[in-house]
Amino acid sequence: MNHQHDRALGALYGLAMGDALGMPTQIMPRRSIVARFGAVTGFEPGPAENPVSAGLPAGSVTDDTDQAVIVGRLLVDGNGHIDLLRLARELLEWERAMKAKGSYDLLGPSTKAALEAVSRGVPPEEAGRSGATNGAAMRITPVGVAFPDKPLESFVDHVAAACRVTHDTTLGIASAAAVGAAVSRGVGGGGLEDAIAAGITAAAAGAERGHWVYGAAIAARIEWAVELVCGLPEERALDRISDLVGTSVASQESVPAAFAVLALADGEPWRACLLAANLGGDCDTIGAIAGAIAGSLSGASALPADALTTLRSVNGLDLEPLATSLLALRAAAAG
Repeated sequence: MNHQHDRALGALYGLAMGDALGMPTQIMPRRSIVARFGAVTGFEPGPAENPVSAGLPAGSVTDDTDQAVIVGRLLVDGNGHIDLLRLARELLEWERAMKAKGSYDLLGPSTKAALEAVSRGVPPEEAGRSGATNGAAMRITPVGVAFPDKPLESFVDHVAAACRVTHDTTLGIASAAAVGAAVSRGVGGGGLEDAIAAGITAAAAGAERGHWVYGAAIAARIEWAVELVCGLPEERALDRISDLVGTSVASQESVPAAFAVLALADGEPWRACLLAANLGGDCDTIGAIAGAIAGSLSGASALPADALTTLRSVNGLDLEPLATSLLALRAAAAG
């Protein structure tokens, strides 16, 4: 496995790892996680008291991984372009399948509203005019693998296209651009500081796209969140992220929180994902984002072998073909 393939695979499996570690503690307050688990130190089954993840086996992934794989597959099928109507149909079909299994882990608020609009006949290019939560950011990793983050405007074009049907807003595109660019910089061989800087720069560029919605600037909040945890002990830093940055589905909370966790873990994938799982709130998405970026920096070879075995066996995941296909798009884009 070459260096770039290792990093691309690390981004995809890092996303799945953060997602699965955060699965049992998602939507829980931080104090309840401490009372229930002490600290999350590995994969746990969904606890009975969690209305979203109750009964799920340890190591199960959620919507973050499933939807990222859908985006990746559509990118490959479209030779770098996503068919918006097909994306809408596949996301709706995914939710129907989840409901049929009795799952409560369903579409997020922005995605659900946009896809219902498409179902009513609204053109997919118009459906995402108000989507400002973190759904686009959570599934953007394949775009970061498939395209280099330079030139910046071209990269943000790809991000905006992936956001259009559900999150065609300043906040939606900015948050997805931050995550996608950080992943792309990692896949391209960059280090932690380089990836964070790329994310901040891309967030500022992404904020110039889409329909304006009110909310704090993603770029500024990422920079602030990273500075907020600098030099702090982990527990105090997690409290600050929870109390000040926020862990909700709002993109201006969860995306900066993921960058803060990434910085706190010094870019180490397993540690970043564990820290996210101990935050609570939308911690499966925070972990998925932090894990994808950290995995792109370190490569799949740096992820714990037993964790990869669990992810593959519990979920039937084989992400190597997707990584290979996305890198073929990247090579074509680079000329």
